[in-house]
Amino acid sequence: MRCLRRDAFALALATAALFALSGCGGGPSIEPGSTLVLTLEGDYVEGADAPLLARFLGGGEQSLLGLYSAFRKAELDPRIARVVLRVRGLGIGWGKAQELRASIQRVNEAGKETVAVLETEGFGAGGYYVASAAKRVVATPASRSPLLGLAAEHLFFAGLFEKLGVMVEYERAGDYKSAVEPFTAEKMSAASREMSNALLDSTEASFAADVAAARGLEPAAVRALVDQAPSSADELLAAKLIDEVAYYEDVVKGAQLVEQEDWAAVDAASLGVKPEATFALISGSGMVVPGKGDITATGTRVMAADTFVEAVHEALEDAEVKALLVRIDSPGGSPLASDLMWRALRDAREAGKPVIVSMSDVAASGGYYVASAADTIVSHPTTLTGSIGVFVIRPSLGGLLQKVGVTVETMQRGARADLLFGSQPLTEGARAVLRKDVEGVYEQFVARVAEGRGLEPDAVKKVGGGRVWTGAQALEIGLVDELGGLYEAAVAAKKAVGLAADAPVSLKTFPAQKTLAQQLAELLLGARAQSASPLEALPRELRDLHTLATSLPLGAPLLVPPSVVMLR
Repeated sequence: MRCLRRDAFALALATAALFALSGCGGGPSIEPGSTLVLTLEGDYVEGADAPLLARFLGGGEQSLLGLYSAFRKAELDPRIARVVLRVRGLGIGWGKAQELRASIQRVNEAGKETVAVLETEGFGAGGYYVASAAKRVVATPASRSPLLGLAAEHLFFAGLFEKLGVMVEYERAGDYKSAVEPFTAEKMSAASREMSNALLDSTEASFAADVAAARGLEPAAVRALVDQAPSSADELLAAKLIDEVAYYEDVVKGAQLVEQEDWAAVDAASLGVKPEATFALISGSGMVVPGKGDITATGTRVMAADTFVEAVHEALEDAEVKALLVRIDSPGGSPLASDLMWRALRDAREAGKPVIVSMSDVAASGGYYVASAADTIVSHPTTLTGSIGVFVIRPSLGGLLQKVGVTVETMQRGARADLLFGSQPLTEGARAVLRKDVEGVYEQFVARVAEGRGLEPDAVKKVGGGRVWTGAQALEIGLVDELGGLYEAAVAAKKAVGLAADAPVSLKTFPAQKTLAQQLAELLLGARAQSASPLEALPRELRDLHTLATSLPLGAPLLVPPSVVMLR
């Protein structure tokens, strides 16, 4: 029988890991030798909770931490002999994919059998990459997901803007800060091409190495198989990338099953977990913006400065909290908002509470700015990070207005007030103001990283210039401290407070989880706003661009990386 409970959420970290302390009473009755079934599908968000609609109706965004918790409890519960993963369409990035693979591998190491059942179709290697971590990989007969490798496609709109009569001007600090190029150029710069190739090489190397290790192959053999683009279940079997072609029902036939929703009700305390300390969990996802909130009316997540800072301060005031775990999944945005959050984390360090940052898919530019305040930074090998640079972009609409018959007259008070006009190109004086502003923000960015990382400013600039690095590359140049995910971040936090690596601790989320009434109200308001908006139908990357344009001041310096390698 399933039980309902309030939305209070607690987590435990046992043997340096996280899992949910949820359920009522002792939870559902589970027989020894049971098979746990987990479905890996859709998008996963950071933090302890996913939107209400997703939790009650299924699909949409789900909690990555909740899934991580499910894996961790499976490691510890002696009643679970096997974990079957139904792998469907995954909408996650490389960092989250590596987080899931590591969770599966720890279940393997706990002596449990793991079976991944591929029920996928369409392009992309994401589902297979995650599934390959299981001891046994099965594909259903109708699954078709060709392994095509990685690809990066860069669009340039300068020619379109020229036809429209729009002049796009910019200033930037760092040759690699090429986020301006799609709007101002017709092809990639040499620096941008160098960086993009390096990102693809590093990410592809992780993919090939991980799959090779899981399947008992050499990385070169994996690359050769990818070049053949195996697609059908039979082709994957012939390539030894899977172990069997079968339906899910065949895999679980005769097994005593534990479904995912029932498993969530299992209380970790019933597994003998007795926390020795309490850590705070603070998550930041999406574009860095000023103000409060965590999600826009179009469904785009934002990392809002006031919300983040308040969460840090609440954690500092909580006497039970001994350390802060900060999970970042953000491409950056506002320099002001980034600095406010950086200061909050520095305050936590000065107050004697260790700050450990765990990077997700991306923690670049403004996201890295915030992370640099931590005592320790843990990154996945494929996380996109760095991008220490600044740019400002300014469209001039005079040509477009002329094309559509609009005339403009201007007046100003102040020699440089013409910078506020959107109908005419920048004057040399106005450009000098922008350039000074961008350089000032860049110097502050460099200073913050130098202070947080214990480096000289010149050393930061050598790896800065707007260049994006993968986590594996960032480790080599000193921008992160170690590779791994939440597991490794937990170990670092325990070490910082003098606990053993296997000491269980409870994890308390900040800000406090919203009540059902609050979530329902937000859901209804959000649905009302989205029902009239065509933006909801756009890909997430375009919705992020809309958030950037509407949440941040036009013409202000921005901390945003130039490119993202998507797991597709």
